[in-house]
Amino acid sequence: MLLAVLATLLWSGNFVIARGLQGRMPPVSLAFWRWLLATLLLLPMAWKALRSDAALIFRHKLHFFGAALTGITLFNTFIYIAGREVPAIHLALIGTTAAPVFVLLLSYLLFRERLPLPAYLGALLCCVGLLVLLTRGNLAAVGQLRLSGGDLWILAAALAFAVYTLLVRRRPPGIGATSYLFVNVALGTVLLLPAYLWERSQMAAGPLWDAPAIFSVAYLALCASAAAFLLWNEAIRRLGPARTSLFGNLIPVFSTLEAAAWLGERITPTLLAAFAFILCGLLLAQWQPARKREA
Repeated sequence: MLLAVLATLLWSGNFVIARGLQGRMPPVSLAFWRWLLATLLLLPMAWKALRSDAALIFRHKLHFFGAALTGITLFNTFIYIAGREVPAIHLALIGTTAAPVFVLLLSYLLFRERLPLPAYLGALLCCVGLLVLLTRGNLAAVGQLRLSGGDLWILAAALAFAVYTLLVRRRPPGIGATSYLFVNVALGTVLLLPAYLWERSQMAAGPLWDAPAIFSVAYLALCASAAAFLLWNEAIRRLGPARTSLFGNLIPVFSTLEAAAWLGERITPTLLAAFAFILCGLLLAQWQPARKREA
């Protein structure tokens, strides 16, 4: 459990940076430079393992393509696109609440994976918290709910991360955690290159590389990429994708505190109510009867 909590703490800054760098760094450029630097940081650690895992990696190239595309290329890029119009608190709350719900649905639909009833009830409470946020506390207006373009980008990001989480659970045996992460990051960076080149061709000027931008990209590469993904992948291996994904609901708690401190975003009663539902859902989903814990 501690591994998943640490990963969410490191990831929480991602949503604050996605909002805070608007005007300094275009979304695809931010994603590309983040993952390119992460690739360079991981290479020395993964080099020896890559040599021994090369044959297995090539044999499972379709798995790596899917994991790199969803977890690296699409997920954070969609978050950064949404950050152009959605506050950091909403980015974190919507994205991290929807992702575990998608994992539960896909786990059942694709693999018929059944979880204890508390897990589904916990996911339901998380959905209620999400609706409280989207309707600004007026649940009676659910029928008239209209999602903005930013909201749709966040939900697309959550779906991409849910697919990535399921793929990580089915990581090919025999491939080490470091080489597995490196191949995903490197391949995901390559897949981002066409979109990055297209974005640059549409811009009159390049990204603004001032001190906040440099620090942010460095943090994203070292903490929110290399360290957080290693922790998250190991948590998935130990707990399974469905239970691990529910820890993602801790991200908006950390992100809200950071956004309030650094970006001046307001913590409203509606946000607190949404948090209450989500945290209760997380606790309920992790609950197990005493006999099962002893077993």
